Amino acid sequence: MGKIIVIEHLTLDGVMQAPGHPDEDPRDGFPHGGWATRAQHPAMQEAMGARMSSAWSLLAGRTTYERFADYWPRQAPNPFTDALDRVRKYVVSTTLTGPLSWRGSALVKGDAVAALKKEAAENLVVFGSGVLVRSLLADGLVDELLLLIHPLTLGTGRRLFPGSGGVPASFELVDSATTGTGVLIATYRPAA
Repeated sequence: MGKIIVIEHLTLDGVMQAPGHPDEDPRDGFPHGGWATRAQHPAMQEAMGARMSSAWSLLAGRTTYERFADYWPRQAPNPFTDALDRVRKYVVSTTLTGPLSWRGSALVKGDAVAALKKEAAENLVVFGSGVLVRSLLADGLVDELLLLIHPLTLGTGRRLFPGSGGVPASFELVDSATTGTGVLIATYRPAA
């Protein structure tokens, strides 16, 4: 059985929207796209790469999948692009229909994620996908949260944990490090 590992870039005020580039996710008029690029550090790539170095597949919500499928296949060859292109991609959506355009992509209905986790030999790694992550947390399916917490606040934007409607949960910190750029790399697992 694989583990579900969630990797998120967050600001101190919990924003997760559009960390990678300016036009990544302009929903709701979000003007701060690309905010995570200012504090990049090799330790962050090492932490993410450690979760992607053995057998893994991508588990993504519809919005993240559509943005990744539009962006990553058009990038120059690099380790991250190559890794994303080669792995199996499971897309959780109630609105998409197949076939999906990005090589190695398969559609999964939300209620099938628990079965997918039991059947998967590899880890299922989630980037972004806030709606999916909140659903996975509520269903007790997340095995690890790797949070890259950036030293800035944005005031607006989609958050990993919005102001209401969350499910109470406890986590234990199993590892942490701080980069030279001030990003806190925190690894959490659900508390027993």
